Amino acid sequence: MQKYLIKISFDGTDYHGWQVQPNGITVQESIQNAMKKLYGYAPDVTGCSRTDAGVHAEEFYCHFYLENDIIDSGIVAGLNSVLKEDIRVLSCVHINDDFHCRYNAKQKTYLYKIDTRKLTDPFISRYSYHYNVPLDINRMNEFCKSIIGVHDFEGFSSANKSVKETVREINDCSVSDNQGILTFSVTGNGFLYNMVRILVGTAIEVGNGRLDENIADEIFKTKNRALGGFTAPAKGLFLKRVEY
Repeated sequence: MQKYLIKISFDGTDYHGWQVQPNGITVQESIQNAMKKLYGYAPDVTGCSRTDAGVHAEEFYCHFYLENDIIDSGIVAGLNSVLKEDIRVLSCVHINDDFHCRYNAKQKTYLYKIDTRKLTDPFISRYSYHYNVPLDINRMNEFCKSIIGVHDFEGFSSANKSVKETVREINDCSVSDNQGILTFSVTGNGFLYNMVRILVGTAIEVGNGRLDENIADEIFKTKNRALGGFTAPAKGLFLKRVEY
Protein backbone atom coordinates (compact mmCIF):
# COMPACT_ATOMS: atom_id res chain seq x y z
CA MET A 1 0.00 0.00 0.00
CA GLN A 2 1.26 3.46 -0.94
CA LYS A 3 0.05 6.71 0.62
CA TYR A 4 -0.43 9.78 -1.56
CA LEU A 5 -1.19 13.46 -1.02
CA ILE A 6 -2.92 15.42 -3.77
CA LYS A 7 -3.50 19.16 -4.00
CA ILE A 8 -6.77 20.10 -5.66
CA SER A 9 -8.85 23.19 -6.40
CA PHE A 10 -12.59 23.24 -6.89
CA ASP A 11 -15.63 25.38 -7.59
CA GLY A 12 -18.00 24.34 -4.82
CA THR A 13 -21.16 25.80 -6.37
CA ASP A 14 -22.69 22.49 -7.42
CA TYR A 15 -21.41 20.42 -4.49
CA HIS A 16 -22.83 19.68 -1.05
CA GLY A 17 -19.50 20.39 0.59
CA TRP A 18 -16.46 18.16 0.94
CA GLN A 19 -17.68 15.22 3.00
CA VAL A 20 -19.88 12.45 1.58
CA GLN A 21 -23.56 13.23 2.23
CA PRO A 22 -26.72 11.19 1.64
CA ASN A 23 -28.58 14.10 0.00
CA GLY A 24 -26.25 15.23 -2.76
CA ILE A 25 -22.95 14.89 -4.58
CA THR A 26 -19.83 16.08 -2.73
CA VAL A 27 -16.20 16.73 -3.67
CA GLN A 28 -14.99 13.73 -1.64
CA GLU A 29 -17.50 11.43 -3.32
CA SER A 30 -16.54 12.75 -6.77
CA ILE A 31 -12.86 11.98 -6.20
CA GLN A 32 -13.60 8.52 -4.81
CA ASN A 33 -15.87 7.76 -7.77
CA ALA A 34 -13.14 8.90 -10.17
CA MET A 35 -10.66 6.57 -8.49
CA LYS A 36 -13.08 3.68 -8.75
CA LYS A 37 -13.28 4.27 -12.51
CA LEU A 38 -9.50 4.38 -12.78
CA TYR A 39 -8.42 1.65 -10.37
CA GLY A 40 -11.49 -0.54 -9.88
CA TYR A 41 -11.97 0.40 -6.22
CA ALA A 42 -12.67 3.55 -4.22
CA PRO A 43 -10.11 4.22 -1.47
CA ASP A 44 -11.03 6.33 1.55
CA VAL A 45 -10.02 9.91 0.77
CA THR A 46 -9.35 12.20 3.74
CA GLY A 47 -9.57 15.97 3.30
CA CYS A 48 -7.72 18.79 5.05
CA SER A 49 -10.98 20.58 5.88
CA ARG A 50 -14.71 19.92 5.96
CA THR A 51 -15.90 22.70 3.68
CA ASP A 52 -19.64 23.43 3.60
CA ALA A 53 -21.95 23.25 0.61
CA GLY A 54 -21.14 25.99 -1.89
CA VAL A 55 -17.70 26.82 -0.48
CA HIS A 56 -14.77 26.91 -2.93
CA ALA A 57 -11.08 26.05 -2.60
CA GLU A 58 -8.07 27.37 -4.46
CA GLU A 59 -5.82 25.02 -2.51
CA PHE A 60 -7.14 21.90 -0.78
CA TYR A 61 -5.22 18.77 0.21
CA CYS A 62 -6.39 15.20 0.61
CA HIS A 63 -4.62 11.89 1.22
CA PHE A 64 -5.38 8.25 0.46
CA TYR A 65 -3.81 4.83 0.04
CA LEU A 66 -3.57 2.91 -3.24
CA GLU A 67 -2.81 -0.78 -3.50
CA ASN A 68 -0.14 -0.27 -6.17
CA ASP A 69 2.73 2.19 -6.53
CA ILE A 70 1.66 4.60 -9.29
CA ILE A 71 3.71 7.45 -10.69
CA ASP A 72 2.56 10.80 -9.26
CA SER A 73 2.02 12.45 -12.64
CA GLY A 74 -0.10 9.48 -13.71
CA ILE A 75 -2.47 10.03 -10.80
CA VAL A 76 -2.81 13.73 -11.67
CA ALA A 77 -3.48 13.05 -15.34
CA GLY A 78 -5.79 10.12 -14.66
CA LEU A 79 -8.00 11.92 -12.16
CA ASN A 80 -8.25 15.06 -14.29
CA SER A 81 -9.34 12.95 -17.26
CA VAL A 82 -12.29 11.58 -15.28
CA LEU A 83 -13.33 14.42 -12.96
CA LYS A 84 -15.63 17.25 -14.03
CA GLU A 85 -13.81 20.46 -14.88
CA ASP A 86 -14.95 22.15 -11.66
CA ILE A 87 -12.50 19.93 -9.74
CA ARG A 88 -8.83 19.96 -10.77
CA VAL A 89 -5.95 17.95 -9.36
CA LEU A 90 -2.91 20.24 -9.28
CA SER A 91 -0.22 17.94 -7.91
CA CYS A 92 0.47 14.58 -6.25
CA VAL A 93 3.29 13.30 -4.03
CA HIS A 94 4.09 10.14 -2.08
CA ILE A 95 3.90 10.72 1.70
CA ASN A 96 4.81 8.87 4.89
CA ASP A 97 2.19 6.86 6.75
CA ASP A 98 2.28 9.22 9.74
CA PHE A 99 1.34 12.33 7.72
CA HIS A 100 -2.27 13.53 8.08
CA CYS A 101 -3.44 16.33 5.80
CA ARG A 102 -5.87 17.70 8.38
CA TYR A 103 -4.07 17.25 11.69
CA ASN A 104 -0.63 18.23 10.39
CA ALA A 105 -1.85 21.56 8.98
CA LYS A 106 -0.23 24.45 10.87
CA GLN A 107 -2.55 27.15 9.58
CA LYS A 108 -5.13 27.92 6.92
CA THR A 109 -6.08 31.09 5.09
CA TYR A 110 -9.64 31.81 3.98
CA LEU A 111 -10.82 34.60 1.69
CA TYR A 112 -14.35 35.96 1.39
CA LYS A 113 -15.48 38.16 -1.52
CA ILE A 114 -18.10 40.89 -1.01
CA ASP A 115 -19.34 42.76 -4.09
CA THR A 116 -20.55 46.20 -2.95
CA ARG A 117 -21.16 47.61 -6.43
CA LYS A 118 -24.66 48.65 -7.48
CA LEU A 119 -25.10 45.97 -10.14
CA THR A 120 -24.20 42.33 -9.73
CA ASP A 121 -21.53 41.01 -12.06
CA PRO A 122 -22.67 37.78 -13.77
CA PHE A 123 -19.04 36.66 -14.07
CA ILE A 124 -18.34 36.74 -10.34
CA SER A 125 -21.80 36.36 -8.80
CA ARG A 126 -21.19 32.64 -8.19
CA TYR A 127 -18.10 33.51 -6.15
CA SER A 128 -19.10 36.59 -4.16
CA TYR A 129 -21.84 37.96 -1.91
CA HIS A 130 -23.59 40.99 -3.38
CA TYR A 131 -24.13 43.58 -0.63
CA ASN A 132 -24.99 46.97 -2.13
CA VAL A 133 -24.80 48.99 1.09
CA PRO A 134 -21.99 51.46 1.96
CA LEU A 135 -19.41 49.85 4.25
CA ASP A 136 -16.75 51.61 6.31
CA ILE A 137 -13.59 49.58 5.69
CA ASN A 138 -11.70 51.35 8.48
CA ARG A 139 -14.28 50.16 11.00
CA MET A 140 -14.19 46.67 9.50
CA ASN A 141 -10.41 46.55 9.85
CA GLU A 142 -10.63 47.67 13.47
CA PHE A 143 -12.89 44.68 14.07
CA CYS A 144 -10.39 42.45 12.25
CA LYS A 145 -7.56 43.64 14.51
CA SER A 146 -9.64 42.85 17.59
CA ILE A 147 -9.92 39.14 16.75
CA ILE A 148 -6.20 38.58 16.14
CA GLY A 149 -4.63 36.44 18.85
CA VAL A 150 -5.75 33.48 20.95
CA HIS A 151 -9.45 33.63 21.85
CA ASP A 152 -12.43 31.43 22.58
CA PHE A 153 -14.47 31.67 19.37
CA GLU A 154 -17.54 29.77 20.59
CA GLY A 155 -19.66 32.91 20.11
CA PHE A 156 -18.52 33.11 16.49
CA SER A 157 -19.61 29.59 15.57
CA SER A 158 -22.76 27.61 14.91
CA ALA A 159 -23.72 25.04 17.53
CA ASN A 160 -21.75 21.81 17.26
CA LYS A 161 -21.81 19.73 20.42
CA SER A 162 -19.14 17.36 19.10
CA VAL A 163 -16.51 20.13 19.37
CA LYS A 164 -15.20 20.41 22.92
CA GLU A 165 -12.33 22.86 22.38
CA THR A 166 -13.34 26.24 20.95
CA VAL A 167 -10.12 28.22 21.50
CA ARG A 168 -8.37 29.17 18.26
CA GLU A 169 -5.50 31.44 17.27
CA ILE A 170 -5.95 34.03 14.51
CA ASN A 171 -2.61 35.21 13.12
CA ASP A 172 -3.82 37.71 10.56
CA CYS A 173 -7.12 39.29 9.50
CA SER A 174 -7.93 42.24 7.23
CA VAL A 175 -10.34 43.69 4.67
CA SER A 176 -9.18 45.23 1.39
CA ASP A 177 -11.07 47.03 -1.39
CA ASN A 178 -10.49 46.58 -5.12
CA GLN A 179 -12.91 48.84 -7.01
CA GLY A 180 -15.89 47.92 -4.87
CA ILE A 181 -15.07 44.25 -4.40
CA LEU A 182 -14.03 43.71 -0.80
CA THR A 183 -11.84 40.80 0.25
CA PHE A 184 -11.99 39.61 3.85
CA SER A 185 -8.85 37.57 4.59
CA VAL A 186 -8.24 35.55 7.74
CA THR A 187 -5.39 33.20 8.70
CA GLY A 188 -5.48 30.95 11.74
CA ASN A 189 -4.52 27.60 13.20
CA GLY A 190 -8.06 26.28 12.95
CA PHE A 191 -11.67 27.31 12.48
CA LEU A 192 -14.97 26.25 14.05
CA TYR A 193 -18.16 25.39 12.17
CA ASN A 194 -19.30 28.44 10.16
CA MET A 195 -16.73 30.57 12.02
CA VAL A 196 -15.34 32.41 8.99
CA ARG A 197 -18.78 33.15 7.56
CA ILE A 198 -19.96 34.49 10.94
CA LEU A 199 -16.83 36.64 11.24
CA VAL A 200 -17.58 38.03 7.77
CA GLY A 201 -21.22 38.73 8.63
CA THR A 202 -20.12 40.48 11.82
CA ALA A 203 -17.51 42.53 9.95
CA ILE A 204 -20.19 43.61 7.47
CA GLU A 205 -22.50 44.75 10.27
CA VAL A 206 -19.62 46.63 11.88
CA GLY A 207 -18.99 48.24 8.50
CA ASN A 208 -22.61 49.34 8.07
CA GLY A 209 -22.72 50.75 11.60
CA ARG A 210 -25.17 48.31 13.17
CA LEU A 211 -22.51 46.79 15.42
CA ASP A 212 -19.74 48.45 17.40
CA GLU A 213 -16.23 47.87 16.07
CA ASN A 214 -15.26 46.43 19.48
CA ILE A 215 -18.14 43.92 19.55
CA ALA A 216 -15.69 41.00 19.49
CA ASP A 217 -14.61 41.71 23.07
CA GLU A 218 -18.19 41.29 24.29
CA ILE A 219 -18.71 38.13 22.24
CA PHE A 220 -15.47 36.59 23.55
CA LYS A 221 -16.57 37.41 27.09
CA THR A 222 -20.16 36.15 26.88
CA LYS A 223 -19.84 33.48 24.13
CA ASN A 224 -23.22 34.77 22.94
CA ARG A 225 -23.75 34.05 19.24
CA ALA A 226 -26.75 36.40 19.11
CA LEU A 227 -24.51 39.43 19.68
CA GLY A 228 -22.68 38.92 16.39
CA GLY A 229 -23.63 39.40 12.78
CA PHE A 230 -25.36 37.13 10.32
CA THR A 231 -23.80 34.06 8.73
CA ALA A 232 -22.59 35.22 5.31
CA PRO A 233 -23.63 33.03 2.34
CA ALA A 234 -21.28 30.17 1.47
CA LYS A 235 -20.68 31.17 -2.15
CA GLY A 236 -18.27 34.00 -1.31
CA LEU A 237 -15.91 31.80 0.73
CA PHE A 238 -12.64 30.30 -0.53
CA LEU A 239 -10.06 28.17 1.19
CA LYS A 240 -7.02 30.02 -0.15
CA ARG A 241 -4.01 28.29 1.39
CA VAL A 242 -3.04 25.44 3.73
CA GLU A 243 0.39 25.49 5.37
CA TYR A 244 2.20 22.46 6.78
